[in-house]
Amino acid sequence: MTDKAGVEDAVAALRAIGYYLERDRQPTHRVKAYRRAADTIAALPAAEVRARRRAGTLTELPGIGPKTEAVIVEAMDGATPSYLVKLEEAAGELTTAGKQLRAALKADLHLHSEWSDGGSPIEEMARTAHRLGHSYIALTDHSPRLTVANGLSRERRLQQLEVVAELNKKLQDELDGFTILNGIEVDILDDGSLDCDSEILARLDIVVASVHSKLRMAAEPMTERMVRAIANPHVDVLGHCTGRLITGGRGTRPESEFDAEVVFEACRQFGTAVEINSRPERLDPPKRLLSLAVEMDCMFSVDTDAHAPGQLDWQVYGCERAEDCGVAPERVINTWDQKQLVEWTAS
Repeated sequence: MTDKAGVEDAVAALRAIGYYLERDRQPTHRVKAYRRAADTIAALPAAEVRARRRAGTLTELPGIGPKTEAVIVEAMDGATPSYLVKLEEAAGELTTAGKQLRAALKADLHLHSEWSDGGSPIEEMARTAHRLGHSYIALTDHSPRLTVANGLSRERRLQQLEVVAELNKKLQDELDGFTILNGIEVDILDDGSLDCDSEILARLDIVVASVHSKLRMAAEPMTERMVRAIANPHVDVLGHCTGRLITGGRGTRPESEFDAEVVFEACRQFGTAVEINSRPERLDPPKRLLSLAVEMDCMFSVDTDAHAPGQLDWQVYGCERAEDCGVAPERVINTWDQKQLVEWTAS
């Protein structure tokens, strides 16, 4: 084993531990500890890491503690770290339902990277999605007004387009044509306009529009707000439509009030897909509204809204709900291949 290979094994093991912890919804600080340790040793020359391993000084590095040191040492010695083995053995199926639709999905169309409020680089999100069976993803980092989520300014958005173009050259060669589509989760502003200029939106492959502010707005203006956004020709997907939170560290939040029939009819008329958000704390829309959208012949997108690699596996939660409510796979836009999807969003 080369010096470099041993260190690469340690980095991979630390990231894999982070993945399983995320997948299991463990506290963020635990996940970050392993990802931070991976970043630390990945940034150093392999010879230095091996020298510190021999000298027993790995824990002098920032972000390396006794637990992460043990993982690094075991991996560098050529073994699968015992903690990773334990996590792999405990990682059963998230749910036994939704398998048929999940197998049909070719992409995840709503996810975030460290450019906004995600925790990992774009490339790591892409490689994880490929490993989970996808042939493409849409990167949908937040728009500028959502400062709490480090939303991208116009300048940063243009820079990200260049970064994604370079990454695609690399990944398409290495991952059998896997592609990152340029997307955005754009804020729906109070009057229904979008938090991004039309020139930028026109350059993106997919636009997910979501309400993140004034969620308790009265039903009539909220309905008007959502319909105006849905009617915007750049909008392709209506994200987490009720904004509810049903569990998790942020607490709970009731559904926004709006006329669902009017909103879903707008989605049908203007060709905007209703997102089935798979995040366990959202599971949005609720089943009664999802069933209504099915009855009204809406299109759908089953997405994770992932903010870390381990969360990309949550898509099956949305698939389970979709199957329960009778969503036909052909009405789910991310069962389509990339060419068909991009032609649909462009039209």
